Amino acid sequence: MKILALDTSTLVLGVAVLDHNRLLGQITTNLHKNHSIRLMPTVSLLLRELDLEPKDMDAIAVAEGPGSYTGVRIGFTTAKTMAWSLDVPLVPVSSLAALAMNGKRFPGGVIPLFDARRNRVYTGWFRGENGRVVSIVPERVIAVDHWLDTLKGQGPFLFLGDDAGSFRSQIEERLGEEAVFGSPAENTVQAAHLGWLAKERIRLEEQEEAMDAAPNYLQLTEAETKWLKTRQNGVKPDGPTGC
Repeated sequence: MKILALDTSTLVLGVAVLDHNRLLGQITTNLHKNHSIRLMPTVSLLLRELDLEPKDMDAIAVAEGPGSYTGVRIGFTTAKTMAWSLDVPLVPVSSLAALAMNGKRFPGGVIPLFDARRNRVYTGWFRGENGRVVSIVPERVIAVDHWLDTLKGQGPFLFLGDDAGSFRSQIEERLGEEAVFGSPAENTVQAAHLGWLAKERIRLEEQEEAMDAAPNYLQLTEAETKWLKTRQNGVKPDGPTGC
């Protein structure tokens, strides 16, 4: 089974092709560049290097979020379109779980972390088990201080993600020697891990119909929040109630 894996949920652009338990190829960049412009050319480049075509794929894996709203939408829309046109399964995979896979051999808790702004993070608590990661505390968006209070005294913890560096002083102040930080390579989501997790979902028959799948942002967009607030205040998006 050949799986094409796509990740655009953060600044990282990752594309990989797996065949069963073998990684055939992977391209990863971590740049401030537009994923919408670069994703499909990167897919084409990798497939061309592997002497493969889209029709050779048996499934499409995609990072479902959390992460950048725009980035997640770009990857998800592309993956959904490809899965529908090729008539193959679409397998959404948590971008946090894919990042946590970099620490699957760490003898403690693995904490992937993306900045959610306003001193909050997208995060979860994972543990390596039999070559994969299992969730100990469900993924969430939470204030950094509250999250660190939850973790304190239960380490050691491996913090992963480029954004972990932004909160390093807070983490070290609260957790001290309980906190360990990933290397640059470990802080980047690997599309290969995304594909491997997708393969496991397929094995467990957890894949979804392409048209039913949706991103998982873990929180509402700013526009959605404002829309709900107007509804709660008795105001319709296009004017006051009763107009």
